[in-house]
Amino acid sequence: MWGGGAVFVALVMPRPAPDRKAKYLLIDVSNSFTKLARASTDRLSAAERIETERLSLVTLGKFIRQREIERIVVSSVVPKKDALIRRAAGKIPVTFVSAKCELGVGVDYPEPQSIGADRLANAAAVAALYGCPAVVVDFGTAVTFDVVSAERCYIGGVIAPGLEAMTNYLYKRTALLPKLTLAEPRRAVGRSTKGAMMSGAVFGYRGLVKEILTKISVEAFGRRKARIVATGGYARLIAARLPEINAVRPDLTLEGLRIIGNLNR
Repeated sequence: MWGGGAVFVALVMPRPAPDRKAKYLLIDVSNSFTKLARASTDRLSAAERIETERLSLVTLGKFIRQREIERIVVSSVVPKKDALIRRAAGKIPVTFVSAKCELGVGVDYPEPQSIGADRLANAAAVAALYGCPAVVVDFGTAVTFDVVSAERCYIGGVIAPGLEAMTNYLYKRTALLPKLTLAEPRRAVGRSTKGAMMSGAVFGYRGLVKEILTKISVEAFGRRKARIVATGGYARLIAARLPEINAVRPDLTLEGLRIIGNLNR
């Protein structure tokens, strides 16, 4: 007793430290670059990016040896690199993402085996992290739009030329147009050749994205509001002035690989 009242002392047991051991090595192999990250079941480590042409046994071995890895989860759109990954893995189980995997979403698509693994990873991630219906806009070598219905099914999407591919095409196919380092234009009316190209690239690309999202929304969702999430190399540049895009998640594909890894253990 103290001061006429009972004193209750609450014993607070310390919470166990979250598991930081790297259970997964996540590998997203695209045509231009490969992203690699270690991950536990609930979080990613910082991702590293290398040119896909430079992906080798030595590079993969470095990632595999540094931390204990229980499983490697891969989205690959470059089949010639798949055998390399299997060889580097040795006895470590490897999951190559496909429509046959448990994804956390259904697949309502005529030829599911033709869907890019990165697109399935994006669908898995957006459904788990943001809810449905949803669209992922992935600014890679190509820009892809992947649509997940309110019923949590991948139903298809759109593929268009990537922003860098378009600007590089102008540079390579014309004698006088320079190579661009893309950034936000100061004005729509360019006061130099480079300024005119930058305006056409960034403002024109935003127009492309905006129009495609409008068509998808009308066709797939009607009056229902969908979550629209951007990822990929130029996501921040293009999404910055597009109110239609709700979030930018640079490592969304890798998050999808982590989620798929959990579902297929």
